[in-house]
Amino acid sequence: MAKRIIEDTAVETSSGNVFADLGLPDAEKLKIKSGLVIEITKAVRKLGLTQDAAASRMGIPQPKVSGMLRGDFSNLSERKLMDCLNRLGYDIEIKVKPALEPVGHLTLAVG
Repeated sequence: MAKRIIEDTAVETSSGNVFADLGLPDAEKLKIKSGLVIEITKAVRKLGLTQDAAASRMGIPQPKVSGMLRGDFSNLSERKLMDCLNRLGYDIEIKVKPALEPVGHLTLAVG
């Protein structure tokens, strides 16, 4: 990451993954999961669901919905989050292709 000084404050340019910037383990997985949670949150709001209704529709307990909507998704797998999006009426497409580098990357594209 590039560092520069702006008005006497050291500023670092993000890598594009805040979890990696913070040095957290499994940063790419956290980025994917957080993207899925953002989409779930948007879907719940768009559909006008209460937490109870969202929980019933997604097949998870209401306290997990509450936690998820507050940003706590540590107890939910990527697969479960994808299942939640499916149950909210979203299609999930996984695309696999050869990597340009020796080790590939996970990417979430929303559209």
